[in-house]
Amino acid sequence: QVQLVESGGGLVQAGGSLKLSCAASGSTFSRYTMAWFRQAPGKEREFVAAISQNGVTSLYTDSVKGRFTISRDNAKNTVYLQMNSLNSEDAAVYYCSADIRYGGRRPDEYDYWGQGTQVTVSS
Repeated sequence: QVQLVESGGGLVQAGGSLKLSCAASGSTFSRYTMAWFRQAPGKEREFVAAISQNGVTSLYTDSVKGRFTISRDNAKNTVYLQMNSLNSEDAAVYYCSADIRYGGRRPDEYDYWGQGTQVTVSS
């Protein structure tokens, strides 16, 4: 079992930056692929980024490539999402997730979820 708690969301102006954090507890953090998903009102939860257990490999959805960076600190049991050049399309609740396997881009491929943190982008 892994417990995940996100933080760092908030209100930001278009073009601005935010850094999300997700603290994990309850199991060996380094065993898990970590990912970020997001869900905007009326839309399905969508994949944003994932990072392998050792932090060497990462995946991104096309719309965030070059703007978002996922990273992890296994000593701190924490995964991060640095978000730059934010726009209105990025506004959503962002969820941290974990799974033993690597490479998944669908929500049903992840076993553990946090409660989410809201990101609001003002124009």
